[in-house]
Amino acid sequence: MLIPHKKKILFLYFELAGYVVACMEKLAAKYDSEVHVVRYPVNAVAPFQFKFSERIHDYAREKYNNEQLITLVNEINPDFVYVCGWADKGYLAVCKSINKRVPVVMTLDNPWLGTIKQRIASFLGPFYLHQFFTHCWVPGAPNAEYARRLGFKNDRLIQSGMYSADVDLFHQYYNETKEAKENKFPHRFIYVGRYTELKGIRELWQAFSSLSNDERKGWELWCLGKGELHPEFPKNDSIKDFGFVQPDQLKKYLVDTGVFILPTHYEHWGVVVHEYAASGFPMICSTTTSAATTFLKEGENGFFCQPKSVESVRESLLKIINSSDEKLIAMGKKSVELSKLITPDTWADTIMSLIK
Repeated sequence: MLIPHKKKILFLYFELAGYVVACMEKLAAKYDSEVHVVRYPVNAVAPFQFKFSERIHDYAREKYNNEQLITLVNEINPDFVYVCGWADKGYLAVCKSINKRVPVVMTLDNPWLGTIKQRIASFLGPFYLHQFFTHCWVPGAPNAEYARRLGFKNDRLIQSGMYSADVDLFHQYYNETKEAKENKFPHRFIYVGRYTELKGIRELWQAFSSLSNDERKGWELWCLGKGELHPEFPKNDSIKDFGFVQPDQLKKYLVDTGVFILPTHYEHWGVVVHEYAASGFPMICSTTTSAATTFLKEGENGFFCQPKSVESVRESLLKIINSSDEKLIAMGKKSVELSKLITPDTWADTIMSLIK
């Protein structure tokens, strides 16, 4: 009797995040596959800590020069290769050595903005990138246009689902906090992300600080993160700083907050939006948050604001504050519904569908 070949999936990654590990674990468990991950060290601004099961083999990128990396990959002999972009020349050398014997998928989370740099890439891409990659995978519609301009079309373009939150975990959080919120909805906004100008945190602080006591109606703003703008953190009793929080410590903040906000100037995707949708949060997102095109429906589970606009953020805050608790609870339920559009299961299914 022939023993089925256990599929080997190789990830050539930059900075890993917890939601990616959850997807990898789902892939390994659901399909009894062997997962190998080459990755860069974690970012000091977001120092995630990871726990891998025995199904996942972890390799530090800095321990391998390009030739050693090719040797390692030949020893693994993968059935599928997932590559983060095209910036690492060693990763490209691996892809070229594989010579398309198996699916080699480039991921792309940049939306098409029409910049000079992107236009040059779209001219060269069809000639350059296709010597390394068989497919391109993007998170959603805003990113698919750029992939098409790089020459990935039809069955060579996977048009959604490149990123998924750990939906099972955040649905669990929703179920564990739902009753308490239905009894007394917490009048607190929550921001989770880096304290940088790009994330729109300065506009958020300014907008919330501009609300009078009568306008604010007792609402607070809780901020989880760290970054270069931390010295500017407002001296305001209604705005609280909790620093960077590991994902497994989030639950206590989810219980005590009610509405998620991300007024970013520009977001390639934004998995955090998916996470808070799965947790049953109404949301405020800027119109330049790509993930919000999937997980936020205006007026149904939250509101959009304009990037870089204190006044627009302020107006969105007031829309939430002036909504009834019953309306906010209904919005949260809609968020959960939308969060099911992409899951670690669909992510794993997409990978396995490409393996012959």
